Amino acid sequence: MNTAEVLVRCLENEGVQYIFGIPGEENLELLNALANSSIKFITVRHEQGAAFMADVYGRLTGKAGVCLSTLGPGATNLVTGVADANSDGAPLIAITGQVGTERMHLTSHQFLDLVEMFEPITKRSKQVVRPDTVNEIVRIVFKYAESEKPGAGLIDLPCNIAKMPVESELAQTPLKHHRANKEYASIDKIEEAADIIMQAKSPVILAGHAAVRNNAEKALTRFAEKLKIPVINTMMSKGIIPCDNPYALGTIGIPQMDYQNAVIENADIVIAIGYDLVEYAPNRWNPEGKHRILHIDARPTHVNKMYQPEVEIIGDISWSLEQIQLRSTRSLEPRYALKIREEMIRENESYADDNSFPMKPQRILSDVRKFMGREDILISDVGAHKMWIARHYQCYKPNTCIISNGFATMGIAVPGGIAAKLLYPEKKILAITGDGGFMMNCQEIETAVRTGTPFVTLIFTDSSYGLIKWKEHDQYGKSFFVDFSNPDFVKFAESMHAKGYRIEKAEDLVPTLQDAFSQTVPSIIECPVDYNENVRLTEKLQERYEKILTMKA
Repeated sequence: MNTAEVLVRCLENEGVQYIFGIPGEENLELLNALANSSIKFITVRHEQGAAFMADVYGRLTGKAGVCLSTLGPGATNLVTGVADANSDGAPLIAITGQVGTERMHLTSHQFLDLVEMFEPITKRSKQVVRPDTVNEIVRIVFKYAESEKPGAGLIDLPCNIAKMPVESELAQTPLKHHRANKEYASIDKIEEAADIIMQAKSPVILAGHAAVRNNAEKALTRFAEKLKIPVINTMMSKGIIPCDNPYALGTIGIPQMDYQNAVIENADIVIAIGYDLVEYAPNRWNPEGKHRILHIDARPTHVNKMYQPEVEIIGDISWSLEQIQLRSTRSLEPRYALKIREEMIRENESYADDNSFPMKPQRILSDVRKFMGREDILISDVGAHKMWIARHYQCYKPNTCIISNGFATMGIAVPGGIAAKLLYPEKKILAITGDGGFMMNCQEIETAVRTGTPFVTLIFTDSSYGLIKWKEHDQYGKSFFVDFSNPDFVKFAESMHAKGYRIEKAEDLVPTLQDAFSQTVPSIIECPVDYNENVRLTEKLQERYEKILTMKA
């Protein structure tokens, strides 16, 4: 066996189902080995799309998604998707072709030091320089990519090393891997946390993505219900508590001060469960550093002067919550938070029958929520629509609304839709994107058609970079350099052998979704959106925040 063949054998041992990528001259030996493998190679149209597919695959499964490129420009095209996975806590492995080792000391065509380039955006970056080390390198990179906090890894394979024989049977054999032993918080810390919670008058839970990754949704929901503590989630932990639970207070993270900020402002203790600073910066909800904080997570927090926990409870999240719950009692209902929840529900429901056109984003998401099942998956791109999805699309289960909000990368929705549909062909998969984000990876619609992944893409169209326009209006009262024109998205879809739709009035959206999801090919729905609602929301929240802050139960 040569090095490339051993690498593929090791990938099979790691449980790899798919590799997303583009063939190149320097990865031919690896592609030849994959041709005889159980792993399915998905040829994409741009390496960034491959990285996003691997990113969303990793986030949905907890197992590393794998993407492949050749050297030089192919590898640099992976960078954004790899960085997104690493920041968002999605396990991903990038495999890159490389020049032969005999050329690395010279100025060479398309040569870059990829290990050095990927170092800041991966947990481990390794180059295979000896054939007998490839099984160790694969295991190392997968081990760190999939361990908490998950992230990205790089395997760089020089083309001459790929062809070299691996002589010994030991070096040809994939390494064993074991599930990590659970670690548990100390009882002293558990009791200290329980005592603080029992003394608190108005505690609030701030739940983050690590609670999702560590499957803590049931324990967290029981904890909130027994101790009568309201739950606010970050964008990346939507569904950690069912939206119809009376203690669910929705998502924090839009730039303006919203309902959730008011609840935190009124809290005397913030119980951060699986919260990562990259999801929503502490200075946004604790600008004066005055809040008392409990940090409950599988790992210690990062250092930040606005986030200094009084106690850190480090270990298995579900176990920690169960143990604190056993040692705590609370009987008072959080009346202030429950009143805020009533206001939120009233606002959301007020847009359900708004037939104005272009459609208000609130009405679009109300229709989408009615149509999508509880376990169906919405994948959000990044833009103004992401803020509305965070605020108005309510979730019943984790990983049913995927938002990139660590690195927050435009262009992820369409490739992510492909990965989600490959994983869950029985579910409705809806990618929601703006016209700006859609055009960044729209070429992958051809990949979706070719691979038989009939998901639906809903494009909020306003012919501008809507989120930046919103911020410009907030700061300067005007907009600049954000407008553009669009292709005919219906004809675009048809040119890709997909199905295209255009919404002409608000009443058309639900039946259009129904028809789109009945297709055997991917569908694209163009929906004009009234983003005047962005500025209206800013004005409304500015007027209302102080009122909300001082509301009495």
